[in-house]
Amino acid sequence: MNARENWGSRFGFIMAAAGSAVGLGNIWRFPYMTGTNGGAAFLLIYLGIIIAFGLSLAMAEMVLGRAAQRSAVGAFRTMGGRRWAVAGYMGIVTGFVILSFYIVVAGWTLAYIVMMARGALGAGQNYGDLFGAFVSSPVEPIAYAGLFMLVTALVVASGIGAGIERWNKVLMPALFALLLILVVRSLTLPGAAKGVEYYLVPDFSEVTAGTFRSAIAQAFFSLSIGMGTMLTYGSYLGKHERLPSAALTVVLIDTTVAVLAGLMILPAVFAYGLNPGEGPGLTFVTLPAVFAAMPFGALFGVLFFTLLAIAALTSAISLLEPMIAYFVDERGVSRARAVWIMSAICFALGIPASLSFGAMAGVKFFGFNWFDLMDFLANTIMLPIGGLLLAIFIGWFWSKPALAALSNQGALHQPWAPVWMFVLRFVAPVGIVWILLSGLF
Repeated sequence: MNARENWGSRFGFIMAAAGSAVGLGNIWRFPYMTGTNGGAAFLLIYLGIIIAFGLSLAMAEMVLGRAAQRSAVGAFRTMGGRRWAVAGYMGIVTGFVILSFYIVVAGWTLAYIVMMARGALGAGQNYGDLFGAFVSSPVEPIAYAGLFMLVTALVVASGIGAGIERWNKVLMPALFALLLILVVRSLTLPGAAKGVEYYLVPDFSEVTAGTFRSAIAQAFFSLSIGMGTMLTYGSYLGKHERLPSAALTVVLIDTTVAVLAGLMILPAVFAYGLNPGEGPGLTFVTLPAVFAAMPFGALFGVLFFTLLAIAALTSAISLLEPMIAYFVDERGVSRARAVWIMSAICFALGIPASLSFGAMAGVKFFGFNWFDLMDFLANTIMLPIGGLLLAIFIGWFWSKPALAALSNQGALHQPWAPVWMFVLRFVAPVGIVWILLSGLF
């Protein structure tokens, strides 16, 4: 078996793990989910869910990965026996399915950087028509998705230290710098106060069961729970690392980015009298209109879509890595060979996902186009099942070794550890089963 790499520093691990969590889910998905679910009330519910069991599940993945020092499949098999390997396979396949349509949306961010830079998204245009014409093209979106997949593959092929850790140390600080610049610009726009009020002053009269369901789903999507990424990144950690504080730092960074993204986008939308409940089109239809009306809007538009592309890249790297770790650890395949083969397959699956908005829009699978089918399978079924298997395994089958591993074999005093185990045994499974059943029915 090939010798395994490790993170070169605690900072490198935290930046990489935070980069895994911080992605399109924070900057593209979270603001429009907040806008379509009542604003501040959704934000408070989301934060409560992160505290209630999001942190516990993220920490559980890291604990298992570090203890096993193997891929997701190898970790479950080593610690739980052959029958538990299915949980590891579920995680890496889920991440791979997500990556196949994730690169399509990420490709859109690259295209919009170019369009913003050359002034193709100026004032007085129908941004909905422009977006529709672009995504329905049979060539251009696929080319951008391929470019994004190539960049992702190049980083992962370079390894843990020279590739993933090195680039996240650069990309994550850059992401924060761009985010803060855009937050300040948004908050200084005339009329932004209405957006701040909508975002920070809750109106619980609009809260429904669907609000809670959406918040739980967003927490899973944002924290990369159930797809083997945190487990795989944890497997490159040394045994001496204080894992609870590292996990808390990662979750805090992820949540902070999501909150700041809402503070960046929603005040700007309100400042120009646009609809915060636009849905997925908020980023690619509504925001170009905001930038077109804003002084120096083209510059801020380029900065925003660059921010979005960086967030997409740090997450895409982590979505590919669990699959690569499996082939390196369990099959003895070289990292480079595994990366290029799996990247080619992923890109091939991304082609029908892109064509779902154009040439294949009328082709249905169980009532879904290809893009929506992959999205439904991954986010509604596979992610919750992966998270449920993780919670059951750690909480009921591997609890004593997990507690020992969490405390560095007793070296760390953790009086709250029983609460962590209670959440994994009872709280998380109930929430996960609810979101799974409500998503299906």
